[in-house]
Amino acid sequence: MTVHVSVDIQSRFELAKEIGRAAGALALAHFKARDRLVIESKENLHDVVSAADREVEELIRSRIAAGFPGDGVLGEEYGLAAGENEYIWVIDPIDGTIPFVAGMPSWCVSIAVLKGEKVVVGAIYAPCVDELYAAGEGLGATLNGRPLLLDNSLTIKNRTIGFGANHHASPEGVAGFIRRLLEEGGNFMRNGSGALTLAYVAAGKLAGYYEPYMHAWDCLGGYCLIAEAGGWHLPFPVAGAGLTSGASVIAAAPGAVDDLRRLAGV
Repeated sequence: MTVHVSVDIQSRFELAKEIGRAAGALALAHFKARDRLVIESKENLHDVVSAADREVEELIRSRIAAGFPGDGVLGEEYGLAAGENEYIWVIDPIDGTIPFVAGMPSWCVSIAVLKGEKVVVGAIYAPCVDELYAAGEGLGATLNGRPLLLDNSLTIKNRTIGFGANHHASPEGVAGFIRRLLEEGGNFMRNGSGALTLAYVAAGKLAGYYEPYMHAWDCLGGYCLIAEAGGWHLPFPVAGAGLTSGASVIAAAPGAVDDLRRLAGV
């Protein structure tokens, strides 16, 4: 079957990959010199930002403006800049800042593109391991150019589930989900970067991912990857104020969808 891909989506897909690698190179340079970074807290001591986050977002925004000056941009550090058309880039310059400043490799650059209310491009680059996960509507999903395709073989019992939580989630809710998962023979991991963990789901490294509350810039790139790889994800409310607010995030390979949704109560 031949899938028609619009030139608009194809061109933004190519640019997203280029920007992901360029932004990742800048972030990696800061990572290697992180002892000189000034770290600031935002909402709490686990929600931090550095000059690296801001500089990388500035680079991404400048590249988008040069390539598609009419597009809108929503970024974690500088908020929403409205565009002149239906395309909005949703970016997290460094997802996993806590691992980043601690010297751990589990962080990434996350880029997504919305066309109206649909995610049509996703690119997640993990510089420490040089892994570029990329997807576009009708273009499939890839890891460093290798196609990604999920099937029914992965379940909550034979493959680990990714999990994330922050101060928006209740301790009781977090504990309840983990208890139910373990009682059913499953297990979980948390690496500090929701975007990168979602990319792992698209690549079949994990059977699924659940986080009670995430922002659009943390999850939309991963959602595009998972959809194009043949997985499932809970819709994110991108219309209106929903785009800048948080929501529950669940995504899974086909064989883990029903069980993960039941365990998460969604």
